[in-house]
Amino acid sequence: MRGYDDDNNAVVENHAEQEFTKKLISVERIQSITEEYILVTSSHDRDMYWEYDCTMQELAIRLSKSGMIMV
Repeated sequence: MRGYDDDNNAVVENHAEQEFTKKLISVERIQSITEEYILVTSSHDRDMYWEYDCTMQELAIRLSKSGMIMV
């Protein structure tokens, strides 16, 4: 996880998990999506970058099939 603390200092948390953890968030929290990261706002008014384990196109298809975005 990449993000910033309350003083706007960069924070990087490395986790030892070998596999991605599935997590559901409110669509309104998604700020942008790149080929590697999803930028989301946290519950504490901070921004975080999450890595994801598929292609950007696959992610867009998943979001589209769920009715969350129009492709």
